[in-house]
Amino acid sequence: MNTIKTAAVGLGVMGQNMIHNNLYKYPDDIVLVAVCESNKNTLRAFAESNPDVRTYSDYRELLDNEKVDLLYIAVPPSKHHEVVHAALRKQIHVFCEKPLANSLEEAKSMLDAAVQAEVLHAMHFMMPLFPGSLKLQKLVEEGAIGLVTSIDLILQFPQWPRAWQNNPWIASKHEGGFLLEVGIHWIHLIQTIFGPITHVQSNVSYPADAQASEVEAEATLTLHNGMKIHLTGTTRAEKERVSMVVHGDKGKLALENWSNLFMGEAEDALQAVPVQDADGQLPVIGHVIRRLRGQQSTIFDFNDGYRAQLILEALRNPVTGGVFIHLT
Repeated sequence: MNTIKTAAVGLGVMGQNMIHNNLYKYPDDIVLVAVCESNKNTLRAFAESNPDVRTYSDYRELLDNEKVDLLYIAVPPSKHHEVVHAALRKQIHVFCEKPLANSLEEAKSMLDAAVQAEVLHAMHFMMPLFPGSLKLQKLVEEGAIGLVTSIDLILQFPQWPRAWQNNPWIASKHEGGFLLEVGIHWIHLIQTIFGPITHVQSNVSYPADAQASEVEAEATLTLHNGMKIHLTGTTRAEKERVSMVVHGDKGKLALENWSNLFMGEAEDALQAVPVQDADGQLPVIGHVIRRLRGQQSTIFDFNDGYRAQLILEALRNPVTGGVFIHLT
């Protein structure tokens, strides 16, 4: 494969960010040939500033008219299933935003179809490649805090949706909420570093509006080895805090607000751990390019997406006594 002919479906915040801050950084590897967006004003603005890229309002027309090697999918989760299947039927490699799908049934269908198609199926899971995450994993593996005994996962927001991503589907119970939109990154990171989660017990509160996403969540998740993860989440906090605290018998590690790493013997005495951007392995699209070229890469695929979605669906749909997760 020479230059990878790429198309993007969805020009929201994530789609625009991927194109301008990721795809365009690899001009020798990727050429963006076409985009699809249902919002006419957004599509028109993109066309004016990117005249060499063909534009469509229907992804089916794009796939019928363009010769595409790789399709990047950044539409709302309820549309992932149909767009992914359409691409797979044409043997097109797919790079999909999280969550994988809008239900477990859809996610499993997409995973099975991707395996059957024998094409690349990659998820845009970034957190395990962040420099702070990689450093945390290294310190855990080196025994810097001794034997890990438990994990706290904190998802606190003063409002939801966040101001920079305020759109109807992010605020909906059907497709959005902080558990599905933010929690999935951390669940994937935890399972990448510490292994599979096998049991979920949760309590989730929703507002009076039956269509709106959660406002509070508390949960205990159990890893395969019996270790507990304590999750707390709210949309009523004074300020945003999105963090993971890893407790060991000799100290603690805290990954605060996505990327700031701290370590110490007690939580009130944590010291910053120096981390350089160069220590990370971002962006994910770089790994996608290398995998398509047959080079060494780190890819989180639809199987990772499905395993994360198993946990998130159990969190969002509490069952008395908790749910054992069977990863089949």
